[in-house]
Amino acid sequence: MFISPMLLETSETAFSDPRFIFEPKFDGHRLIYTRTNETTRLYTRHHTECTRQYSEITAVPLADDIILDGEVVTIDPITGAVDFESIMSRFRASKDLTIQKLTRQFPATYVVFDILRYQGEDLRSLPLLERKNILHSIDFHGTNHIVPIPFIEGAGEALFADICSRNMEGIVCKRKESRYVSRRSADWLKVINWTYVDVWIMGYRKGKFGWLTGVEDNEGNLRAAGIVELGVSPLQKKKFFEELEIGNESKDIVYLKTPKHATVKIRNWTKAGMLRDPAFVKFI
Repeated sequence: MFISPMLLETSETAFSDPRFIFEPKFDGHRLIYTRTNETTRLYTRHHTECTRQYSEITAVPLADDIILDGEVVTIDPITGAVDFESIMSRFRASKDLTIQKLTRQFPATYVVFDILRYQGEDLRSLPLLERKNILHSIDFHGTNHIVPIPFIEGAGEALFADICSRNMEGIVCKRKESRYVSRRSADWLKVINWTYVDVWIMGYRKGKFGWLTGVEDNEGNLRAAGIVELGVSPLQKKKFFEELEIGNESKDIVYLKTPKHATVKIRNWTKAGMLRDPAFVKFI
């Protein structure tokens, strides 16, 4: 049985409020865990089954008739940081040998933050804190592969400051009395720990909108660092195309004679040195 997940609205700033609990936001992908009729299945938020990819999670012996909601992550064995690219490699793997190899290299942890069904009872109409109490009463057999997420009450700003000091993704703010609904809701808010980067807009795509960004390498030369698609208003697009001076072209990109200096915000840098999920902030 699959239940569409409850989705988050965005808060631009962290806040403290006694009506809310606050959780770390882990940088993985959403996972709905279902166990019915002695069969465990795992799904993404879009109802894509990914049971084969995470055998260490399905091997944990939980009681039948349970549905959990959470985030599946991997931890970099060298840095101890959550590794988004590794969990994406796990998710995309399709061949048995590749899945087995990646399972050994990058063990997955399912960080559970909600319980939607337990022992034959639909829990979605219960207040969040009641669901949390049920979740934390379950025996996960001391495994590192399924772990209930920690949370604090009221002190969102303090948690966000701590998260930023650890270079983690952000926090989630949830109203204590919230019921679980399968849609986006302002009862659950995310606050992202953005990294701000100064870049050069080097050109633009010929097809779908996107600005090609560049950053300086160690020798002061510009190298491509990704495409900005988000955060650009219609007025900013209009101003950009009115003022640009076109230089060379490739099959897909029109390059500017003089790159434009700008600030973008990103989740983090990829291992290949590219901007992850860049969003435009302003021209400099």
